[in-house]
Amino acid sequence: MLGTLHSIATVAAFIAFIAIVWWAYSPKNRKRFEEDAKLALDDEDLTDASQRNKDKK
Repeated sequence: MLGTLHSIATVAAFIAFIAIVWWAYSPKNRKRFEEDAKLALDDEDLTDASQRNKDKK
C-alpha cells in the first residue's frame, strides 16, 4: 500500500515537472520571458523614474 502511494506521488511529481518545463519553453511565452530577462539590465527606466522624482520636488 505504501509503495503504491510513493509510486503515485513520484508519477504526479514527474508530470508536474514536465508541465512546468513545457510551459516555460513554450513558444508563446518566449517573448515575455526574454523581455523579463532584460529588465534587470535595463537602467533606462530607473534613471527616468528617478529624474521625474527630482523634477517634482
